[in-house]
Amino acid sequence: MLLTNLRLAALLGATALALNPLPTIAQTIIPPGIPPASAGFQPLYADLVDLVDSAPLVVQVQIAKTTRVEDARAPGLTPGSGRFFVEAKTRALLTGNTVLGESVRYLVDLPLDARGKPAKLKKQDVFLFARPVPGDGSQLQLVNPRAQVAWSPAMEARLRTIIKDVLSPDAPARVTGVRELLYVPGNLAGQGETQIFLNTRNGSAASITVRHQPGAPPQWGASFSELVADVGHPPLPETLEWYRLACFLPNTPPPTANVSETDVDRAQALADYSTVIGGLGPCERALR
Repeated sequence: MLLTNLRLAALLGATALALNPLPTIAQTIIPPGIPPASAGFQPLYADLVDLVDSAPLVVQVQIAKTTRVEDARAPGLTPGSGRFFVEAKTRALLTGNTVLGESVRYLVDLPLDARGKPAKLKKQDVFLFARPVPGDGSQLQLVNPRAQVAWSPAMEARLRTIIKDVLSPDAPARVTGVRELLYVPGNLAGQGETQIFLNTRNGSAASITVRHQPGAPPQWGASFSELVADVGHPPLPETLEWYRLACFLPNTPPPTANVSETDVDRAQALADYSTVIGGLGPCERALR
């Protein structure tokens, strides 16, 4: 039955600004132990960090009831999805300092099957990435219309690790741009070093060093402090250091970046930047 009562109207009004046109959902590779996306989209590592970064609250709930919202009252709805008003029991607050009631209500967009029906979600546990609705601790506003992820032991372990990494006092800062690329040749032919200095949201230090030695391929490393980068040990995929670089560095330096002046040094600095981008690999997301 479609929900048309005043309670839904109030929640629709509170969440209208958050429900922007939905991103395209790409094909994903599901890690072992992670359930299919019956209770929401199937996140990749970058999706989870995106959500943790943007959500004041990460909550585990158990779904008690779902009610379909009329498509006409669901702006930005992706074809093949439906918007649902969900009532759920609060199970755990993984991060956040808001006092929540024993039950919460929220809106979420979920995929529909060939018959136009959602998966049966009653009594399923899910994670929500949300913000509180001001003045009502029983309502939540998802940071994205699809910001609901199915619970599993593997997903919980993965998510708790990401939360711990993101909230760590020495977590790598969010990269916002490329400031300088400076190549300095060494004393021997084929020897030299490129320093790539990055801008960060909090103004802290972040840099990449690419080092050349005669007869050897270039090696590089990154630093998110004033310390010298650990050259030869670049960030591993699906780590927060990798995410900060792979997901936010542009494929080519912006025109505003300061690059070595001579043609030879400039060409080497830009080539070294390309080496870094290639070494990081793509930042794949299921939710864009």
